Amino acid sequence: MIGRFSLYGFLKNQRYFEPFIILFFLQQGLSFTQIGVLIGFRELFINLIEIPSGAAADLFGRRRSMILSFISYIISFTIFGFSSVYWHFFAAMFFFAIGEAFRTGTHKAMIFTWLRLQGRLDEKTRVYGYTRSWSKIGSVVSTVLAVIFVLATDNYSYVFFFAIVPYLIGLINFLFYPAELEGHPEKKIGLKKVAVHLWECLRSAVAVKQLRRLIVESISFEGIYKAVETYLQPILKNIALMLPIFLLWGEAQRSSIIVGIVYIIIYFASAFASRNAHRLVRFAGSEEAGSRMLWKFNAVIYAALIPLLFFEYYYAAIICFILLSLAQNFWYPVLLSRFDAFATEEKGATVLSIESQAKSLSTMIFAPLIGVCVDYVGGHNLGGEFWPVAAIALIPAIYIILTQPKVSKKDK
Repeated sequence: MIGRFSLYGFLKNQRYFEPFIILFFLQQGLSFTQIGVLIGFRELFINLIEIPSGAAADLFGRRRSMILSFISYIISFTIFGFSSVYWHFFAAMFFFAIGEAFRTGTHKAMIFTWLRLQGRLDEKTRVYGYTRSWSKIGSVVSTVLAVIFVLATDNYSYVFFFAIVPYLIGLINFLFYPAELEGHPEKKIGLKKVAVHLWECLRSAVAVKQLRRLIVESISFEGIYKAVETYLQPILKNIALMLPIFLLWGEAQRSSIIVGIVYIIIYFASAFASRNAHRLVRFAGSEEAGSRMLWKFNAVIYAALIPLLFFEYYYAAIICFILLSLAQNFWYPVLLSRFDAFATEEKGATVLSIESQAKSLSTMIFAPLIGVCVDYVGGHNLGGEFWPVAAIALIPAIYIILTQPKVSKKDK
């Protein structure tokens, strides 16, 4: 099953549009504010659907939820590929949000269920890190193919159509998952049962102090990182257009080479980090101590990015973005293991969906805010236009560090 879990991760990251999504929107004439609103809209609907989707997965069946997720993705990709009107992108984002909501949390819970059935729960950080590393390897392959597609077409729209094929293969992969990974779905379930299950999970998340803290950390680390990482694409585009190479190519083709190279480096570094997250925990002494170490590292990188982006030292800034990705992929498997320690088997998918919802809430708020600030700074010549990205991200990182609870002896 680890092979099938890894295949899922590989296929779901065949998103050939991902390294170019912001450049695609810019190609359509959108401002950073409009892009931020689109991202915020997507995260809003992920928030509205996320926790109910986790409850539905726990009660109706996790594999069925994953199939619905992939079908929604395919609809979203189709709309993106055919459309060039701003409001059409909201429809595409809506179906993308359904796909995200029914996927996140659900597949993680299936992995943890399989580990429990196999008596290998103590390996959860290593196994999840391993499967996540295959997701990153999939991203490397995806980036190489995406660059080829853009070079061949000089248009970002076509990559959405190519992305449909691996998602169809992913649907077939789910058909071979064993029935016991569905969880324990009940044959007769009403909306009242879903609401009661959802309320119990929400109450657990609020009542348990450790879960509250983990949700705040997810908001501050993962959610903000999702808003920040998208700005790497326009920075890379600026570098590509300044370089005196490939001058006979179109703008999209020239940008694709630089974007592809940097994203491949990021994905290889991310795969390394995910696969070795358990070693970081061992080095730090515990998952809590490892998390603290990564928070401090994250804050230092954001602080360094502010002057680099202000003075437009973009080559050095790229290194910082790579380091942020590395830290995030060390941190996330550790966070999931900390969440799973406080979640029961019956509520596993729902609690992990709460984590994903908290992350989406953060992105929903910060993506439009960062977009407005970037447009304002760029329009008023207040230094390099992208420095607000790092300045805003640094604030919650400092808050988390200053409010960390005292470390117990076993966590030192």
